[in-house]
Amino acid sequence: MFENLLYQNAASLIGDDIRGGTLPQALLFAGPAMSGKLTAALETARVLSCSANPKGMWQCTCPSCLKHKSLVSPELLLAGSRDCTLEIAAAAKTLKTAAQNNASYIAAARYLFVRSVRKLTARFNQVLWGGDEKVSKIAAITSVIDEYLEELDPLRPLQEADALEKTLENLCAQCVKLESSFMYDSIPVSQIRKASSWARLSASEGKRVLIFEHADRMQDSVKNALLKILEEPPADAFFILTAERKNAVLPTILSRVRTYSFNERSAERQSEVVRRIFHEDGFDSIGTYLNGFLPASVEDIEREARSFTDSLRHNDVPDIDALVKRLKNFEPRIMLSLFFDGVLQALPRNTAAEGPQTADAASIAYRTRIGEALRRSYEYIRVYNQSPVSALESLAYAFLEESFSDCAS
Repeated sequence: MFENLLYQNAASLIGDDIRGGTLPQALLFAGPAMSGKLTAALETARVLSCSANPKGMWQCTCPSCLKHKSLVSPELLLAGSRDCTLEIAAAAKTLKTAAQNNASYIAAARYLFVRSVRKLTARFNQVLWGGDEKVSKIAAITSVIDEYLEELDPLRPLQEADALEKTLENLCAQCVKLESSFMYDSIPVSQIRKASSWARLSASEGKRVLIFEHADRMQDSVKNALLKILEEPPADAFFILTAERKNAVLPTILSRVRTYSFNERSAERQSEVVRRIFHEDGFDSIGTYLNGFLPASVEDIEREARSFTDSLRHNDVPDIDALVKRLKNFEPRIMLSLFFDGVLQALPRNTAAEGPQTADAASIAYRTRIGEALRRSYEYIRVYNQSPVSALESLAYAFLEESFSDCAS
């Protein structure tokens, strides 16, 4: 039980509560990014529905466990924003390398890749998206992804090298398209309501489990809708929330969940996680390894952000079309976050024109206004699907209106 959750004490605590029959229906997994919260949530869902005795061994082959391991269980609902495509690209490389070398871990590599893709596609379940105006466009992509995934089903013979490489390439491209076009930053309140109705239906086997990622990023209306479900949860349903910032979750929600804390793994342990999951050595953090699959390096993104900022400091609007092309239209969208973080870091720290105290106050006010302009631009792209070129042009003129060139470096 929880053999695939590495170096987290929460694993034994959750397992003990399941074995002892003391696991509550509402849980919060809180801790830093890439600490295994989603892995724990998916494993909890599998163990709760396992029909074997003893319960929940990773090698279990009961029908429910097989469905959960492939992330196709009809009793699982997954919602919430997540940057999935870097993990998908990393898993594709692992599978390709394993196939080329006929490695002993090839079966595990197949599960790793299939699960990484379905961590994305599960968020576009018809239960959540039914009736949405985007549903037909989403279905057109997910149906293509599903067709390719059938070729990689762990129960089928693996394709020959050339066919496998083409399948992986096509799958990764479709996943980037799905995530970049339709992934939201906060769960829509309509999806919470649909999930609530689904949770009240009887499970065909095991328990119904609803996983909501990033409960700390939810809008107030979404948090309030979620609270209503947690106040009177259906008898056979379990709710698992994840959050990086526990203090950003509503106190009334916190009072209705049991919190399991996840810790930042040491560099040595993160290196071991990368080695055991992706079979790669020499990386001291999971994030560093995954960022290596970006179409532009983190250093290049930060350099572009500084150049963008420096141009505006001299009242010069940069060539935004060229910038967006160099950064591959910010796909996957995590590149957008890295770029905006780089812009924020490049802002001057003080204005020093009228003494330290006045300068500090002016700097704080200025950075706050520019930070708000950055937030709006990010929202226009991620929420309202505005093109990166248009959003960055608006951002550039917002900078110029703030008399950026008067700020000292």
